[in-house]
Amino acid sequence: MQQVDTDALEATSADTWDRVVAVTQTSVFLGMKAAAEALKKRGNGAVVNISSMYGIVGSGVSPAYHAAKGAVRLLTKTTALGWAKEGVRVNSVHPGFIDTPILGDTDRDQLVAGTPMGRLGRPEEIAAIITFLASDDASFVTGAEFVADGGYTAG
Repeated sequence: MQQVDTDALEATSADTWDRVVAVTQTSVFLGMKAAAEALKKRGNGAVVNISSMYGIVGSGVSPAYHAAKGAVRLLTKTTALGWAKEGVRVNSVHPGFIDTPILGDTDRDQLVAGTPMGRLGRPEEIAAIITFLASDDASFVTGAEFVADGGYTAG
């Protein structure tokens, strides 16, 4: 598992910044750019970008991760407006703490304690949101952000 930087801004190296932004922000840009022509040609498409609750709120650490996920949020909204009349919907999902292997050795009890619903999210809960947004059931939804964080960002 690749470790996300947990340092404050002044301790974040330019190399760490560049790596995190490349993986979590530039990859989203390049993916949408590569799919743009095919999506527009079809005239009925959906893009679902994965951001994070940390694309909406800060935490005092991991500035590269937070900045990149915030950029995904706004890139989604900007592209949604640009592609709306071409029949392509673009939305983002902002998961909170989800019980997946990426958590590694993180103290799950601490994450649960900080989540108002008192539990971690399940991968299938995020998958259900993505499935909805990719479906025709979401045909009037574009530029939206779906937060699934057990209430973390509500406080």
